[in-house]
Amino acid sequence: MRFLHTADWHIGRRLHGFDLSAEQEDAFQQIEQIALDEQVDGMIIAGDLYDRSLPAETSVAQLDRMLQRLNLTDHLPLYAVAGNHDSATRLATGNPWYQSTNFYLATKLEEAFTPVELPDTQIFLLPYFEPFAAQQYFNDETLVHLDQAMVPVVEQMKTQFNPQKKQILVAHFFVAGSAKTDSETQLTVGGLASVPAALLQDFDYVALGHLHGKDALHEPHMRYSGSPIKFSLSEAQQSKGVWIIDTDPFQLTFKPLKPLRDVQQITAHFDDLIDPTFYAQFDRENYFGFILQDRKPILNALPRLREIYPNVVSLSREEGYSTAVESQGMSGKQIRQKDPVALLGDFYESVAKEALTAQQMSWAKETLKIANDGGTKS
Repeated sequence: MRFLHTADWHIGRRLHGFDLSAEQEDAFQQIEQIALDEQVDGMIIAGDLYDRSLPAETSVAQLDRMLQRLNLTDHLPLYAVAGNHDSATRLATGNPWYQSTNFYLATKLEEAFTPVELPDTQIFLLPYFEPFAAQQYFNDETLVHLDQAMVPVVEQMKTQFNPQKKQILVAHFFVAGSAKTDSETQLTVGGLASVPAALLQDFDYVALGHLHGKDALHEPHMRYSGSPIKFSLSEAQQSKGVWIIDTDPFQLTFKPLKPLRDVQQITAHFDDLIDPTFYAQFDRENYFGFILQDRKPILNALPRLREIYPNVVSLSREEGYSTAVESQGMSGKQIRQKDPVALLGDFYESVAKEALTAQQMSWAKETLKIANDGGTKS
């Protein structure tokens, strides 16, 4: 059989205040087209459909449209689990009649132990859970960490294995040896830990969600799909897409997605960034994080950059400012007796590593005169 593996849609997510709904809709349309072109037998969505447990009404409407289009219009079977960002209760609304349209959604631990039976494949849907859920299900208070809880969970699932079929696990957690990015919520809070990859080796394929890069884990039969779009500057170099899984013979094929607006991090001098010959190489509608190589103060740097790049998400300095004032061994009394304009010149030079220009010196003298005259121009 052939499946499409995706995860971490995070509908409702924002990037430093920027609304990403258009990017998410565009990525969805690409995923839908890949599923149709590849004639998949179903789509796997490995958790974090929403970005928060209390999604906005617009986010609920957007996800509903997506799932209805895949399942009711395209007639694609869906195999999904709740992630750590989802509210299992809210996500499960409507669950009683989902299976009538081949939409299988697991939001509770106990649902993982009844596989979806297909002609030659069993799909086990393991939603995100906390160790307490395993303690209750197995009546075992010693299961205080995720890696401990996963041992009986996997053993229970294996009792349902049909040796005549392939077994696929859909899950949402952190597997030992995986690499994280800034946009992922840590799963080590409250006793949660990573799951050893060796514990999952009996599955023919493990479709994972939670980490946003497809290269976060390199196991032959175990992969993260990654998120469909970039959610942080730390993901700027990642290639986003989905996996196509063929079960027999087993084969993995990555299908890339083209971003509507890319996320880029650029280190450069300010004068280069505002130079048309420099910025001509970029799509200026992308989301940019700039790291300035300048040490001198730059007046209105962010507004000026946004006149050229409207979607600036961050602005920082590569080396920061040098703020130490060179007193050259002068006492406090000597400093106070020094001409204020000269002091300003010393301070500016210590920060910017260059002297005030004649125009800047003129502005400083004029401002000082206004201050001495009581704050009004003469």
